Amino acid sequence: MGKPIKSIIFTVTNDLVTDQRMQRIAGTFAEAGYWVKLVGRRLPDSSSASHLGFPVKRIRCRFNKGKLFYLEYNFRLFLWLCFQRFDCLWAVDCDTAWPARFVSVLRRKPWVFDAHELFSRVPEVIHRKTIQKIWQRTEKMAFSKAALCVTVGPALAQWFRKEYGRKVEVVRNMPALKSALPYCPAEKPFVLYQGALNEGRGLENLIRAMHQVDCRLLLAGEGDLSMMLRQLVMEEGLQEKVLFLGKLAPADLPALTATAWVGYNVSEPAGLSYQLSLNNKFFDYVHAGLPSLINRFEEYVKLNNEIEVGLITDPEVNAIVANLQLLLNDKDLHLRLSQNCLKARELWNWEKEKLQLLTTFEASFVHG
Repeated sequence: MGKPIKSIIFTVTNDLVTDQRMQRIAGTFAEAGYWVKLVGRRLPDSSSASHLGFPVKRIRCRFNKGKLFYLEYNFRLFLWLCFQRFDCLWAVDCDTAWPARFVSVLRRKPWVFDAHELFSRVPEVIHRKTIQKIWQRTEKMAFSKAALCVTVGPALAQWFRKEYGRKVEVVRNMPALKSALPYCPAEKPFVLYQGALNEGRGLENLIRAMHQVDCRLLLAGEGDLSMMLRQLVMEEGLQEKVLFLGKLAPADLPALTATAWVGYNVSEPAGLSYQLSLNNKFFDYVHAGLPSLINRFEEYVKLNNEIEVGLITDPEVNAIVANLQLLLNDKDLHLRLSQNCLKARELWNWEKEKLQLLTTFEASFVHG
């Protein structure tokens, strides 16, 4: 057994303040007595991260998107890591894997690979074959060289195990139970989507569905489709029914979610990464007591079969309209699903999931 792990540096490419999973993971290790630092980037509009309760490092880049961003960020991250003291590196996704790999070899330290998604199969990549091959090679390297591999859901873990012949642990992205607020829907019902406005999230059809649904739609987030979706709302004449709230701080989301009538989580089968996903918004809706429209993907169907917290929905306009109207008009159904959400959050919460996180880590490095 090597030197005990006392300090961990976590690396991501986002600006930290909206990454609830990594805030929970780093915070859990800090509470358990480890020294931690979470490393991300500083964007021109980044807000303060001083409230996180543990040290952070934010790298400023000249480029903020595309190939040049990834090259610059990885180079800057590599240089910065070379001069840090740590016992273990924790690299999140393929876009921070190479610096962690190189520095771990130079410093003879272990590193963890944390796959939040199937990076080589996201919709933005699958039709760009050269880029996809780069991420596939990176993924293969990460799963073969990291001392410990984790991911966000059982379906992804099973796929990674089959593809790379490597044991992959599961730590699901669940909210803390103590953060749950009482469910109190607004007097005028509205549908809520929270998350990135990106390709494959079923947002175009959700917007078109609002022609036939007697309530408003609130979109909390920004992304690659932000401008296109705003233009779509203009073209459809839905400016009075569809509101863009922009990117909200994670601390502001629970209060908003607890006042919605329906949550929306119906992605298109646009890539294998989505089809194997288990995203945090599913659990965020549950913790708010909010019934939702849910993906017809393996992980979500399995959980909804355990405790029915929403309606499994296809991403076509007619299916979205039918299920939204059902939840808006059938008050008994809505109440039953809302009560089921409150039962489910007692089982699906970070207080339980973090025990799996610490047990897995300590079995690999502390007692392994």
